[in-house]
Amino acid sequence: MRKPIIAGNWKMNKTPEEAAQLVKDLIPLVKDAKCDVVVCTPAVCFAAVKPVIEGTNIKLGAQNVHFKASGAYTGELSADMLKACGVEYAIIGHSERRQYFGETDETVNKRAVAAIRAGITPIICVGERKEQRENGYTDDLVAYQTLTALTGMTPDEVKKVVIAYEPVWAIGTGLTATDEQANETIGVIRAAIARKYGKRVADRVRIQYGGSMNPKNASGLMAQPEIDGGLIGGASLKAEDFSKVVNF
Repeated sequence: MRKPIIAGNWKMNKTPEEAAQLVKDLIPLVKDAKCDVVVCTPAVCFAAVKPVIEGTNIKLGAQNVHFKASGAYTGELSADMLKACGVEYAIIGHSERRQYFGETDETVNKRAVAAIRAGITPIICVGERKEQRENGYTDDLVAYQTLTALTGMTPDEVKKVVIAYEPVWAIGTGLTATDEQANETIGVIRAAIARKYGKRVADRVRIQYGGSMNPKNASGLMAQPEIDGGLIGGASLKAEDFSKVVNF
């Protein structure tokens, strides 16, 4: 019922020329994918990537979006600006944004609402740190982060959102939650959405795993019933590696 979605988070990597070459290499490798394919590039690469992926099954994503339409917000990009560049998805609340740039649950909510109302699909990131998992806070934390991020959205808007569960302790560390751990926590997120918006809505929301998914572990994770895709970091920077995840 839920179409899987694999999104690459390129983070602060690739020049426009390098980005265009990467997607050129990627196109033939994922043309028969049975999932939605998204590349979330640096903003400076939008103009180079968009014409290359035009007419393919690859969609363009951003790594952030601001909650205001315009104003004195140096360094930020509004949803309308992103739309004008051909962006269809936007990562919101990634743990690196929370850790290094002061994102809060409140600003994540504002950005997510701005994105969905502009017709951009938000990929909302939630997840726990290692000590929070060890102390038994994971379930309460991810449920709180998720419901806070969705505050103010209608049930129909919630259906369109993508959630990415990214255990912070597994990002860029090579560590990965077991298939069962990831599935269980994503089930907790879905159950929280069901309590607030009803099971029919929760069953429509796509929830990705975002903790170091790679060609070696993708098939096992994607076999889990609650996992609807992946938010891919390092493995998305090489066409062959990313395609192996896409073609899980």
